[in-house]
Amino acid sequence: MRPWLHVIPSPLGPIDAAVDAAGAVAYLCFTRPVQRMSRPLDRDPAGLSLDPRALEPVRRQLDQYFRGERRDFDLPLALRGTPFQLRVWAELQRIPYGTTISYGELARRLGDPNLTRAVGAANGANPVSIIVPCHRVIGADGSLIGYGGGLENKRALLALEQGSRPIETPLFPGLVLAESSVRSPS
Repeated sequence: MRPWLHVIPSPLGPIDAAVDAAGAVAYLCFTRPVQRMSRPLDRDPAGLSLDPRALEPVRRQLDQYFRGERRDFDLPLALRGTPFQLRVWAELQRIPYGTTISYGELARRLGDPNLTRAVGAANGANPVSIIVPCHRVIGADGSLIGYGGGLENKRALLALEQGSRPIETPLFPGLVLAESSVRSPS
C-alpha cells in the first residue's frame, strides 16, 4: 500500500498523484491496470505528503487544463531521476502546448541525434505526465507511439491541445475534448 499515492479523477480516467511536503509534484500518471510506479519513488517515498488536501493545486490546474482554460502549469516539481532523464524532462517542458515533436528531434535538441532510443527511454520514465508533456513526443512518421498512460489518452490529450472538432465526454458532463486528426500507428 502506498498511502502517499492519491487519485485525481479526470475525464480520461483516474490519475495517480503524489506531492512532497512542500506541495511539489513528484508523481502524476494515469492509473493503469498494472501500476508502473516510478522506481525512485517506490524506493524512497520519504517526504511525500499523506494529506490528500496537499493535491488541491494539482487538481485545480488539471481541471483547468481539461476544460481548455490552462495551457501552462505553474506547479512546483520534485522530479527524481538520473541527470540525463532530468535533461530530457526539462526539454519536454519546452515543447509548446498544441505542438508535437519526434523522438529524433528531441534528441537533436539535447545535442546528439544518436540519442533517440535513450530519449525514448527517459520519456517513458517520466514520473509527471501531462505537466511534463511526454505525450507531445511522437514517431518520426507522425504516428502515436509509446505513452505509459495508453495511446487512447495520448490521442485525447493531443486532440484537446490542438482544439479540433469537439467530442462530449460522458464522464464529465459539460466538459468537451477535441477530436484530432493525429494518426495512430497502423
